[in-house]
Amino acid sequence: MRHLVALILPGGPGFVTALQRAWDAGDAVVVLDRRLPSRAQADVLETLAVSEIVADDGTTTVAGGRHMEDGDALVVTTSGTTGRPKAVVLTHDAVAASARATSARLGVDPDRDHWLACLPLAHVGGLSVVTRALLTGTPLTVQPGFDPAAAMASGATLVSLVPTALARLDPARFRIIVLGGAAPPADLPANAVTTYGLTETGSGVVYDGRPLEGVEIRIGSDDEVQLRGPMLLRTYLDGADPKDSDGWLATGDLGRIDDGRLTVHGRRDDLIVTGGENVWPEPVERVLAGATGVGAVAVAGPVDAEWGQRVTAYVVAADPARPPTLADLRARVKEVLPAWCAPRQLVLVDELPRTALGKVRRDQLITRTPSPPSTT
Repeated sequence: MRHLVALILPGGPGFVTALQRAWDAGDAVVVLDRRLPSRAQADVLETLAVSEIVADDGTTTVAGGRHMEDGDALVVTTSGTTGRPKAVVLTHDAVAASARATSARLGVDPDRDHWLACLPLAHVGGLSVVTRALLTGTPLTVQPGFDPAAAMASGATLVSLVPTALARLDPARFRIIVLGGAAPPADLPANAVTTYGLTETGSGVVYDGRPLEGVEIRIGSDDEVQLRGPMLLRTYLDGADPKDSDGWLATGDLGRIDDGRLTVHGRRDDLIVTGGENVWPEPVERVLAGATGVGAVAVAGPVDAEWGQRVTAYVVAADPARPPTLADLRARVKEVLPAWCAPRQLVLVDELPRTALGKVRRDQLITRTPSPPSTT
């Protein structure tokens, strides 16, 4: 009988030991985000119906826990929030396929390389570093969180980061930086490899626009990116299988393929349709990021009675006493992109709401948008 074991442990040797012990017993593992309040943790544990909890204060057996299928390795939640999380079931075969394909693409040599895991372990981007190191026999350091000084002193040659973390250390310390979670910076280091993937794909499956070995990509009739490969999820924990009968997973992202290279425009829901024109937020954000007075920026499209959606720039000012103006931002965008991409509203914010891996929560920005807007 296979059980689901919850790990509520900080990153470190004890975490790795607990993961390996559960696997050796034939059980599957789910990692809870330690940053969640205790009540939220309890809600998630109840929803997942775990059979065992491994925490700092010991191991607790829970009666009535769910049974997992033979071969199930991990359950990874896609949100990390309270309520009923969407939980992805990854098998040992899928985790091993991901580890092999990733290591082959990066040219990982266990005799000379060393992985650093410093992203949240409750998310696939952090957890997959641990599992690929274990499965390939590559030396591994697991840290309880991202600390620039600790990361720089780790001695690791390989690390998985998000752009906000990359900006806080010297990339030259590592042989390869696997970068995901959010749009990469314009000044991407030469040793950084950009990745695209989902929790449902067991981490990144497209590196620098090219699929890993064994991964297939196609674009659906509605421009949606679809993926197929041996590292995809078996099912969701509730029994729903998002793959079609031929094993293809519709990602919810829109993109295109040129000469075998995938370009992802963004989530379907992120597309802004304003005055009948399509505006993708990320190209506008890249232009605005270099504008005078902009410390950080995100673009979203709240509903607008006249335009359908209103291109809106949410800006954290580099100097709150001297914020950028809407006119300046519009002028900068028009130098590079069509005029309809220029923001019609500027909203100054103290910070941008992000997920644990640094992705901007555009939905939360939209709900905070003041009305009426300031326009030109």
